[in-house]
Amino acid sequence: MKAPGKKAIVVGGGIGGLSAAAGLHRIGWDVTVLERHDTLREIGAGISLMPSAQKALDQLGVGDELRAIAAIVPPPGVRAPNGRRIMHGIDPLVMQQRGLVSVALLRADLLSVIGSAVPTASVITGAEATKVTEDGSVAYTKGDDHLSLQGDLVVVADGISSRLRRQLWPDAPAPSYSGHSVWQGATSRPVPHPEFSGNTWGRGHQFGRMPLAGGRVGWYAVANTPAGTRYDDEHAEVLRRFGSWHDPIPEIIRATEVVLHHDSNELRTPLSTFVQGRVALLGDAAHPMTSDIGQGACQAIEDAVVLCAHLQRANDLPTALKQYDEQRRPHTWKITEASHSMGKMTMLEHPLAVLLRDRVAGILPSGPAVKATADVGGWQPPTLDVNGGGK
Repeated sequence: MKAPGKKAIVVGGGIGGLSAAAGLHRIGWDVTVLERHDTLREIGAGISLMPSAQKALDQLGVGDELRAIAAIVPPPGVRAPNGRRIMHGIDPLVMQQRGLVSVALLRADLLSVIGSAVPTASVITGAEATKVTEDGSVAYTKGDDHLSLQGDLVVVADGISSRLRRQLWPDAPAPSYSGHSVWQGATSRPVPHPEFSGNTWGRGHQFGRMPLAGGRVGWYAVANTPAGTRYDDEHAEVLRRFGSWHDPIPEIIRATEVVLHHDSNELRTPLSTFVQGRVALLGDAAHPMTSDIGQGACQAIEDAVVLCAHLQRANDLPTALKQYDEQRRPHTWKITEASHSMGKMTMLEHPLAVLLRDRVAGILPSGPAVKATADVGGWQPPTLDVNGGGK
């Protein structure tokens, strides 16, 4: 069936935006990506991808390339800051049998893999979108020039603080601060240690780590801080907070050269729709969520494949966008709520609450954890038919 439309404009050249562009190109659409930075870049360090996102990337034609440079992530256990075991990880054999094995790589490498499926000529960098209208018109600036494009479809993927979402949904609430902020980094050298994957829960603090290719380690550190708090030396601040925790956490921090720090924001009231006219929101622009279950980028990739599948199968654009909205909005809200709940649990501060949390986590059977993982990571993407067009 012929796709309902021919030209798409994607605002935002991050993971979600490039995933949408790759999918649209793959099903035969002419795509233009507007990226406000001078180069395509992804802020952050390591990222883990559940099987659902990996399968979505298979539909974009880059799954094998991704797995060739990624590391397998063993099911993470949980420890206390002194190293005491709180909870064992799920049996890796069970995860393999259920098809729930996650992989990890640098965010920049993921962006590069997805970008390889988008024609270079389709990407305009240094182009900041200033206005979008429901009829598919996008105004943007590039240097001193004020320009515009007209598309059959506009995909808005300009992130959590999306300016275009505020234009089209002026009455919708803005994302709010979750109460905790996140530091991220990746070691610049291998860190030899038998347990380079796992989570550690403290009081109002959390540290997570994941293996990367070549023995390097990606990590994140979370703390309850006032919104907007920043430090002159972020590396030193992470070391101050987590440097006395169990091995290999201190070594991981010391082996890291660049430390990033950002607030964790979320949308507590879901949008009533992801679609207006010819415009569709995608990824963080549509459903800002915390990073507590590591699903922001995964959901954006899934969004892209679902959108492209409906565009390919529907008889007209309104029907395709309606189906995309009806499928993705409830699913992503479920993930947003799960992430919010996980953050509330892991970031407890009161000593009695922390003690109860750790004891309950220690006696829980593995069944619920497997089911929770399967509910998120077992999602199956629709199939994109690439016969007769695209890459």
